[in-house]
Amino acid sequence: MTLIKSISGLRGTIGGKAGDNLSPLDVVKFAAGYGAWLKDTHKKPKVIIGRDARPSGASFTQLVANTLINQGIDVIDLGLSTTPTVEMAVLAEKAQGGIILTASHNPAGWNALKLLNNRGEFISAEEGKVVLDYSESSDIEFAQSGKLGKLSNNDFYIDYHIEQILKHPLVDVEAIKKAGFKVVVDAVNSTGGVSIVPLLRQMGVEVKELFCEPTGNFPHNPEPLPENLQQICSELENGSYDLGVVVDPDVDRLALICENGEPFGEEYTLVAVADYVLSQKKGNTVSNLSSTRALRDVTEKHGCEYNASAVGEVHVVSKMKETNAVIGGEGNGGVIVPDLHYGRDALAGVALFLTHLAKFGKSASMLRATYPNYHISKNKIELTPEINVDGVLDAIKEKYKGQPINTIDGVKIEFDKEWVQLRKSNTEPIIRIFAESESQNTAEHLAKKLMMDIKEIISNT
Repeated sequence: MTLIKSISGLRGTIGGKAGDNLSPLDVVKFAAGYGAWLKDTHKKPKVIIGRDARPSGASFTQLVANTLINQGIDVIDLGLSTTPTVEMAVLAEKAQGGIILTASHNPAGWNALKLLNNRGEFISAEEGKVVLDYSESSDIEFAQSGKLGKLSNNDFYIDYHIEQILKHPLVDVEAIKKAGFKVVVDAVNSTGGVSIVPLLRQMGVEVKELFCEPTGNFPHNPEPLPENLQQICSELENGSYDLGVVVDPDVDRLALICENGEPFGEEYTLVAVADYVLSQKKGNTVSNLSSTRALRDVTEKHGCEYNASAVGEVHVVSKMKETNAVIGGEGNGGVIVPDLHYGRDALAGVALFLTHLAKFGKSASMLRATYPNYHISKNKIELTPEINVDGVLDAIKEKYKGQPINTIDGVKIEFDKEWVQLRKSNTEPIIRIFAESESQNTAEHLAKKLMMDIKEIISNT
């Protein structure tokens, strides 16, 4: 059983003792800490809240809403929603913040509170620390009876979100309708069923639904990785469909399956969308340092500039703003379309991808074959707490100082078109090792070589 309190939010497993797991008491304390932070900078804050379909969501939503109301904060509850929908609602309502109750790709026995600022973006590390400090203190004031906040319910914003995507200048609804696509959707019985499915139908797509009832009973591990998607892959392989669409429980990650049942590759969702966007609108692109090099290749093919950020959506967004990027995201299927909003958005991703596929005029597998074929190997080394992880990373930098090295987020070493990245975890004593190459074997060999280097450094200290 787990409770993780960090500057990026609160998440954990449901049940058990307060402080050890995600209990109602922990939810109230953390929501109160967030409310106290908002009241530091806003005289009369308003907060948007929404949730995915997991079983604990409804009761936790009530706890969050009532806590904020008792701090004198107005709350608009969207009910079942998606992370990008809540982000857009914060902007539309000119609210001062937002909370999404979702543990994203974690199993149904988990939940979490994701915190937004008044721009509908995830709060920064510095802001998160203030929230955390408040939540662990008793220095929080609540409102007197005549000054309580007000609660209102609004189930309009998924429709609004869809409407804004359909109006986006790079989404060609007529081209999609003309293509006559047949698509299978796996929404893991969460809110993709009430957002992705109606979006597709409004674009004239024929939809076969798999697990699209928002019951919260996840039929498989909800992380959209190939090993968890056997049923939809089989459906594509044995049917006459054009595409499979898979989203995680809060609908910010998008994975695609080709018409032949082969995964398009979660890393390649952003690559394909960026290829289309850059064909229509020149500009910079951004992904994090752990994402595939293919985005850089595609960006440079269009004569544009690619930039890398540290891992984490808040860092990607910051780099996108700094470089005025026209498209960005993360290699986990997260697509960020800045002229819609600065957040990963599977609805925007699927609309742009289908526009691209319609204009391409051939199959999804043929589109995938037009992109560089890289493979990423993801590994980790568990360390004992007394090991100086920073010292290990410094030794690796020294060993490979003849190669191009990026230290924005851990240590990333480039070898021509191959790379390896080493990052220490913020929550446990491990080093993550990601390596990418044009062959899976070479990527794994590169990762193992660095793992051996690390073990040698440790044994000599």
